[in-house]
Amino acid sequence: MSKSYEKRLMRVLDYIHANPAGDLSLDNLADVAAMSRFHWHRVFQAMTGETCAKAIRRIRLYRAACWLIETDDPVAVVAKRCGYPNGQSFSRAFHGAFGLPPALFRKRGDLTSPYLPIKKGEYPMFPVEVLNAPKRRLAAKAHIGPYPEIGSAFQQLAAVFTSRGLWDQAQGMVAICYDDPEVVAPENLKSHAGVIVRPEFAVPEGLEPVDVPDGKMAVMHYKGPYAGLKAAYDYLYCDWLGHTGEELRDAPCFEVYLNDPMDTNPDDLLTDICVPLKIKEALNDQN
Repeated sequence: MSKSYEKRLMRVLDYIHANPAGDLSLDNLADVAAMSRFHWHRVFQAMTGETCAKAIRRIRLYRAACWLIETDDPVAVVAKRCGYPNGQSFSRAFHGAFGLPPALFRKRGDLTSPYLPIKKGEYPMFPVEVLNAPKRRLAAKAHIGPYPEIGSAFQQLAAVFTSRGLWDQAQGMVAICYDDPEVVAPENLKSHAGVIVRPEFAVPEGLEPVDVPDGKMAVMHYKGPYAGLKAAYDYLYCDWLGHTGEELRDAPCFEVYLNDPMDTNPDDLLTDICVPLKIKEALNDQN
């Protein structure tokens, strides 16, 4: 598919993410894409593998999930912000997509599972291994903003791989997080959404090559909804690290996604949280 069509698709995806309550009719999106409205829908479906209506519904509900966790806005306000005419229709759609009504989804917040109650001052525990991670290269899309909203970058990344038929060369999905969300304002957080590729892979225009940190890593095998990742990080940094004597390396942490959120129950999502560590010999040389 031509680069011109890819740019138009990216423009439309950006528009949907930025205007979930706006005019997302096929005619208006065809205007955003600067394409004939007679052919726009077929081009979109061919490039993304889904209908425009399905993509709009998914993106709206994704934005709603982020707002439910990131803000204290009433559910009715969130429904309106993501383009639903009333709370009832929004609740039905949200429950169908996430398996929980909006209020319960928000109540879970950072919890990893409704079956894993967390007491004040405690964190959920998941297996942690110290491994020697291999070198990995990404075809990546940069993202600036709240980490839970990195899905917009993954959407654009997936559109490029789908339109060019590159998925047979993909070896996994990774997000690299460069900032501490407790220190940096959400709107300024920097990250990359990436697909693992071979070193010789020719990165398409619009994406960039990024090397994932290799070497000694603490790898937490987390299971549960992405909303629970913060609590998992808290355990890794606040509890596990303090009991092991390991030292952090000056390199960004990253997440490796082991299954697809599009067809996996949130409680069954698998994520490896990877935090670079110093080699003890090097640590001893510094003391």
